[in-house]
Amino acid sequence: MQKIILFLIVGIAFILRFYRLGDYPALNADEAAIGYNAYSLLQTGRDEHGNPWPIHFQSFNDYKPGLYVYLVLPFVKLLGLNEWAVRTPNALLGVATVYLLYFLVIQLLKNYSLSTKHNLLATIASFFLAISPWHIHFSRGAWEVNTSTFLMVFGVYLFLVCLRSWNLLTFNLSLFTFILSLYTYHSARILTPLLMLGLLVIYFKDLKNHLSFKNFVLCSLFFVLLLLPLAKEIGGPAGLSRAAGVGLFADSGTLNRINEQRGQHQDIAGFWPRLLHNKPVNYTLSFLDNWASHFHGEFLFLSGDEIQRNKVPETGQMYMLDFLWIVFGVWWLVKNWKSPVTSHKPVVFIFYWLAVAPVAAALTFQSPHALRAQNMIIPLVIISAFGFWHIWNLLTSKGKYFLVIGHLSLVIFVMLQFIRYQRMYYFHMAKEYPFSSQYGVKELVDYLSENSRGSEKVIITNAYDQPYILFLFYLKYQPELFQKEHVLTGRDQYGFSTVRNFGKFEFTSFDFDSTRDYNPGALIVGTPKEIPDYGNIIKKIYGPNGYEYFRVVAN
Repeated sequence: MQKIILFLIVGIAFILRFYRLGDYPALNADEAAIGYNAYSLLQTGRDEHGNPWPIHFQSFNDYKPGLYVYLVLPFVKLLGLNEWAVRTPNALLGVATVYLLYFLVIQLLKNYSLSTKHNLLATIASFFLAISPWHIHFSRGAWEVNTSTFLMVFGVYLFLVCLRSWNLLTFNLSLFTFILSLYTYHSARILTPLLMLGLLVIYFKDLKNHLSFKNFVLCSLFFVLLLLPLAKEIGGPAGLSRAAGVGLFADSGTLNRINEQRGQHQDIAGFWPRLLHNKPVNYTLSFLDNWASHFHGEFLFLSGDEIQRNKVPETGQMYMLDFLWIVFGVWWLVKNWKSPVTSHKPVVFIFYWLAVAPVAAALTFQSPHALRAQNMIIPLVIISAFGFWHIWNLLTSKGKYFLVIGHLSLVIFVMLQFIRYQRMYYFHMAKEYPFSSQYGVKELVDYLSENSRGSEKVIITNAYDQPYILFLFYLKYQPELFQKEHVLTGRDQYGFSTVRNFGKFEFTSFDFDSTRDYNPGALIVGTPKEIPDYGNIIKKIYGPNGYEYFRVVAN
């Protein structure tokens, strides 16, 4: 029976992550970059900028960690360059995380008095992850963070397995899985070492009983060797560019605040102003504020991330009822911290994981950040499973009336929240957040592919993010040709670069009247704000949400 239930949960997770995966939401620029770079590798053995088989992909000068590109590569080979090829690996790993979480919870609770219920708790946690808005959202797209979350869960699971039944090969496989996560996403380079440190400290005695000094040295050498390629690159542009673009120290607001606070003293350069208002103090306060913001109820249960691409309208990262499960879960775990029911080790590790999960996100100036802190969902759903299980047991103990009415009410409320989330995701997100992804670009490229053959030049607005890469993706433009003819611009204020033109396509901001005067015979593509009604508009491009994104003018 347990296997059937787990099979049904995995089936639900699969449907929720694969339904309309190829067309909703619209492909964004980062996804297109992953797909096109995989396509370029297949065609030429080099990325879009001509770098041979890189560890980091230069892309928009953001140097994307390369593992996910290599995961996409065989899918592009088999399915061609399209949305399914780019998104399928991540969706599969999202489903795999739901399945794997079941076994992770069982490993956490083994050998304790609670083990008689560990299958039930594992099932609840797995189900909660299967229907989690936070996890579904980042499984349905080429979000590298979701892949790194899978690798972290797998690494923790393998570590716990080898402690229960020692196997040096399993231990090294755990190390290897953790290291793979470092090659997948930037935030993992902070979180994964913290997770490994927590496991080593919490389970030190267990590990000491199994791992000899000789094997410890061999494992350390194995670990270091696998890290060498990454360590070499982190000190270069691949590591520095990301920190310069989104790191906490890239935010000038903290420095301005220091100057403002010192300016409120009569002696600006005095002892107390310098002692109380300085970089270590203010940046520490900024970090702590960022970290704490990830535990705010508004972020978790009401409105979610401020970035529209990372959220669903009027929906938190979790369901509102999850607040109830978490409160009871925390209460139950703390109450049974050290008791015959459970052991402090798994409890400490669950809370430790929750505490360190937002650290990487807190080190950036955009907080709270659902993408960079996505791994928070793992300890949160485990805690929620404890809370739901405890509430279910309380209702069961109150008699038949509460058994029927209470349990039925819980199921109905869970289903209503789930249905509302699905409606907000599929029927409202693209309409309320029409610029959360790059809707309309595919329709534009399809139109220009058929109707721009007689034009020597096509001028396209750059009002939307990195349009060149989406054109490359949908046109399946020859990578060898693109590598020779394009020029990557210098970095903007956020540290990103772009390509202004390739082939007959030019991507730029423009004034319509002057552009029309200086480019006779060209096709001009702009937004409705850029193209006035008096222009010779030959086509209006609408996205699948009914929003007008582009106007095409024949000059």
